[in-house]
Amino acid sequence: MPDSPAPLPAAALADALQLALTQLNQIVLGKPRQVRLALACMLAGGHLLIEDMPGVGKTTLAHALAATLDLSFQRVQFTSDLLPSDIIGVSVYERERTEFVFHPGPLFAQLVLADEINRATPKTQSALLEAMAEEQVTVDGATHPLPTPFFVVATQNPLDLAGTYPLPDSQLDRFMLRISLDYPNAQAERELLTGTDRRVLIGSSKPCISATQILQLRVEVTKIVTTPALIDYVQALLAASRSHADIRVGLSPRAGLALLAAARAYALLEARAYCIPEDLQAVFVEIAAHRLIPAPTTSRTCDSIARELLAQVPVR
Repeated sequence: MPDSPAPLPAAALADALQLALTQLNQIVLGKPRQVRLALACMLAGGHLLIEDMPGVGKTTLAHALAATLDLSFQRVQFTSDLLPSDIIGVSVYERERTEFVFHPGPLFAQLVLADEINRATPKTQSALLEAMAEEQVTVDGATHPLPTPFFVVATQNPLDLAGTYPLPDSQLDRFMLRISLDYPNAQAERELLTGTDRRVLIGSSKPCISATQILQLRVEVTKIVTTPALIDYVQALLAASRSHADIRVGLSPRAGLALLAAARAYALLEARAYCIPEDLQAVFVEIAAHRLIPAPTTSRTCDSIARELLAQVPVR
């Protein structure tokens, strides 16, 4: 990759961010909220899980993010015979050097698309845990740092259960947000049918933000102001999830930290230097639903329960 541009002043960063949003929405049509959530997830330093049926744009969104943010990109198709070494890499003995040399796998990219992640075995799924949590991998006792920024976008199909291995709770918790794209509206679908191929658009896209500037934006996210009243609201949401009759396991403190980080990033995308309750509400369902464990006696979905929590807990 070419050298990244120098860090930008705050005003120029804000303009670049809005330009990135505009370009992403020109590629992924009719999904402005999901695009904003995906970008907020990246800026908050999290990882993104997209759960939806095939053909609605999951891979397109990942490719568009990499092109717009000027990130190195690798796609890994997860299958039942995929091994941890296939994604992490392997140490190979080189006779000329009389030693083992580590050859990095596709995980060593700034944006990694783990396509159909639930088709891999739990052993291979768990190979991502250290990478997602620590931004490093350990092979043969040696630790190898991953590129920065490091962002995992994983996809899974909720309809096809044959030959899949559901993600364990610990793996789900590593994803800051889980989103669904769903079918496009009629206008967006018509433009998709009659317009330029998305792959051509991605190929002709120009980077709007560099990796260096993403790291700069992540620092700006941490500076977004949150008031004590807002923290009270977060705690009230967490407490409500732990006492809800339809929930067996509620939200953890780590979920609360993810909620605050994503809300700050959302506020930055809204060009504000402070966080408001609407920012928390905008990301809450996508933060909470995949972390909740429903009670065995309920038939409700976690998404509906998360929306009920949001409706019942008053703004502090």
